[in-house]
Amino acid sequence: MPHILNALRMVSRMGGIFVLALVTIRADPDTQSSLPPPRVGAYYFEGWAGRSQFANDTNQPWARNAPTHLTLRMLEEFPGREPVWGWRDDSLEIMERQIDLAANHGLAFFAFCWYWHENGLAIHPQKIQEDPKHTCLDLFLKAKNRDRLKFCLLVANHQGFEIKGSVHWKQAVNFWMPYLKHPQHLRIDGRPLVVIFSAEGCKKEDLAAMQDAARQAGLVGLAIAGCGAGTFESGYTHRTHYNVVPGYATGAAQHQYAELVAANRAAWGGSRDQPYIPIVTAGWDKRPWEGPKGLNQPPGSYYPDRTPQQFAEFLRDAFSWMNQHPEQTTAERLVLIYAWNEFGEGGYIAPTKEDPDGTYLKALQSVAMPTR
Repeated sequence: MPHILNALRMVSRMGGIFVLALVTIRADPDTQSSLPPPRVGAYYFEGWAGRSQFANDTNQPWARNAPTHLTLRMLEEFPGREPVWGWRDDSLEIMERQIDLAANHGLAFFAFCWYWHENGLAIHPQKIQEDPKHTCLDLFLKAKNRDRLKFCLLVANHQGFEIKGSVHWKQAVNFWMPYLKHPQHLRIDGRPLVVIFSAEGCKKEDLAAMQDAARQAGLVGLAIAGCGAGTFESGYTHRTHYNVVPGYATGAAQHQYAELVAANRAAWGGSRDQPYIPIVTAGWDKRPWEGPKGLNQPPGSYYPDRTPQQFAEFLRDAFSWMNQHPEQTTAERLVLIYAWNEFGEGGYIAPTKEDPDGTYLKALQSVAMPTR
């Protein structure tokens, strides 16, 4: 509800006596100066390190120096998605460049994707450490400018990387402890934030075990945000999404980005017990990963007509939604963007060869840093 302001207005003067009236003014919720500015973060997917599965195939020379998630279809049909620094991002110099780009344009934190090993089994620390998808997190923590951004973890507990059972969730928390205690780790109400990709994959007893592990390690607890809709297990402290994509796997069909925006807006909302972190899906078009020249993923819906102007308005709407529903959001007023660098799925705001001037970053800056 808009704030109601009372003001005294002089309406007439009779015989040296001023006659005053009480005037009611309704203020736009977007002008509520008592609310802290939103803090915008972006998911970071490290598919741009390591070696392609085709690296040793002499019939596919393109893959010799390719990172894990680069595909022939991406090179042939979507070359404009290549970042301005090249397809690989596994160097400290490139990470520091990305941190500066993100911070200069209004981003407050990265949410790094993190993967369990082995699938459904006990923790395997060596394989976790050797997974190239964790390269970005390691580089971030080594970066000399890391203090410009906060970070948190997005636990990608989907097929192939599932964590099953309270014992294993507790092992995961203990493994994360150097991250959770790091001074740059993002916190909600003093608790490190952990985002769970597959909310249904973490049960009530698992969530309780996670909190126990955190408290035993000296933390006051964890802020645990589950991705998705529907009924959540008791124990989640927050809700959010990784992205919101209608018709994800309904067969190849071209749609308008405006439809994607509408679906995201409809998903915004929390509850008294589980405040919501709004998701802003910057795009969706995973054709580079479909078919035999991709990663053999099945065809699905795609939204190729996005623009920086639409993205800026979308983000501005998320800010307005938080202004209008402060009781459903975090006190820190967090917003998540999908994503910084999901080049294979079409959800990215990092500068690319088709967008060398970083127009999506400038759109972010225009909303998150409007006075700059």
